[in-house]
Amino acid sequence: MQTTTSWDTLAGQYRLHPGATPAIVGQRPVLGAGRLGQLLRGQRGEQVSSSLGNIFTLCSHAHRRTAALALAAAQTAAPIPQPAPVLLMLETARDHLRSIALDWPQRLPDAALGAPALEWLRGCPLRLVAPRALSDADAAWQSLADLRYWLARDILAQDLTLWLTQQCEPDALVRWCEAHAQRLPPARCLAAWQPLAHVLRPPMRRLDVLDTDPVVQHAHLTQLAQAIADVPDFVQHPTWRGQCAETGAWARLRHRQTALIPDSAWTRLSARWLELIELAAATPQAAAPLLASGALHLAPGQALAWSEMARGLLLHWVQLDAEGAVQDYRVLAPTEWNFHPDGALGRAVAALAPGDTVAARALAAAYDPCVVCTV
Repeated sequence: MQTTTSWDTLAGQYRLHPGATPAIVGQRPVLGAGRLGQLLRGQRGEQVSSSLGNIFTLCSHAHRRTAALALAAAQTAAPIPQPAPVLLMLETARDHLRSIALDWPQRLPDAALGAPALEWLRGCPLRLVAPRALSDADAAWQSLADLRYWLARDILAQDLTLWLTQQCEPDALVRWCEAHAQRLPPARCLAAWQPLAHVLRPPMRRLDVLDTDPVVQHAHLTQLAQAIADVPDFVQHPTWRGQCAETGAWARLRHRQTALIPDSAWTRLSARWLELIELAAATPQAAAPLLASGALHLAPGQALAWSEMARGLLLHWVQLDAEGAVQDYRVLAPTEWNFHPDGALGRAVAALAPGDTVAARALAAAYDPCVVCTV
């Protein structure tokens, strides 16, 4: 009897075990044993992007974008046209807003059963789930402008750029969250997490594959692509230069030259709220896009593409056959970096007292997996 593979089975899950070794158990089966390449083998063009969007539904826009970049770069060594950066910025803002509105309340220590309160979103021009990602840059800029106006009028009661200037330091943001916790659920979540999450300080080793120097970046990406190509299960337990690394809104390429703020679970959590405001404050006159993306031709039919999305750096590696169809395909997503059993999160959870589920849940919220995670 022939059976079919369940997408739920392929999606996988992670489980945290405070005080145990290993402290993180789980994986995404779709990424291992060459399964993704088998699922996509023989597909071409938009069919590949569509399939990946259906497999990775939570951040489908980023997977579709990165797949299109990878497929285009695999077919030519010449520079390829890039989609407008604002399209990635808008959908990343939507991903942040959805996670903050729906996931944060459910991950609080005293989370109540039932749907989270969403009254604060009344009048928000950005739907939490879009029927389809925008493809027009002008429309995307208008959507960001509408989001900026709503945030300034109804949420911050202040110009976004001025708010960012005043609240960018952790202590200032703590005071703001405490002052607005009663009326604003995101501030309430951050204020509730802060006392515990502030003292949870996993050592940070940022994933620094991208670089402002194109020569250095080319060397880094080529090295990482070789590891992805040589080891089929590398994407499930990735390392960078022999060590675990983490990625997220706090580890963007644009932050590389800024002074490091104190590293805690709380600063990792608050980085998402800050980036939502930063993305909404962006204008077409900005000197550079806030999120990096691109592609690198590696060999005939082979390429690596990347996009900085809500949870961190997303990478797609593809090998096409002589007819231009997929021969092999691998995805390296942020969750596999951050939930590596030997990474900063794994070591932090292992160092907790056995049964300390409150701290483990705070750490899980800080690293925000894109699959089910239980403690």
